[in-house]
Amino acid sequence: MTETLSIRIDTATKKRLDALSKRSKRSKSFLAAEAITAYVDSEEWQIGEIQAAISELDAGKGVSHEKVSGWLKSWGNTGEKKAPR
Repeated sequence: MTETLSIRIDTATKKRLDALSKRSKRSKSFLAAEAITAYVDSEEWQIGEIQAAISELDAGKGVSHEKVSGWLKSWGNTGEKKAPR
């Protein structure tokens, strides 16, 4: 099932969409729907990961700045440390 959504975009982007539509032989509506789906998927994933990380920190599962800093300073050295957990 699909629904109609009206949006406003700047003239330059509209021209680019028109050209892409012609070159790809896809409708502007199809390209816009695909772009919106990709954006929503990405944002949902990113926000979910941020919320999960905040929950881990709230549960005390964080790694201290000192441990991360020590690990980063060891990069490229013979005694390079494993990532702290």
